[in-house]
Amino acid sequence: MALTNMLRRRLFSRSFSSHDGPSRWTTPGHQERPNGYLFNRTPPPPGQSRKWEDWELPCYVTSFLTIVILGVGLNAKPDLTIETWAHQKALEKLAAESSSSSSD
Repeated sequence: MALTNMLRRRLFSRSFSSHDGPSRWTTPGHQERPNGYLFNRTPPPPGQSRKWEDWELPCYVTSFLTIVILGVGLNAKPDLTIETWAHQKALEKLAAESSSSSSD
């Protein structure tokens, strides 16, 4: 009976730790609720633009160039599928057969 009570307390308690301190998920420095701004950054005053951080321009340029290079490169790659190869071989056989039957 004591074992079931202990298991019940452990299962239905809020945390599985035996101490009554703060939870490991709420440490000092965390807000209780989000303040409604993206990445917790307050917007600049009206009439001012946001200052870019050092990493933003290289990241945006690299992302754009990656998309362009992949778009061009993947559209220009050769068609090396087995279906295309088999279709070309079948056309060659048909051409060879038609030329041999016309020469007879």
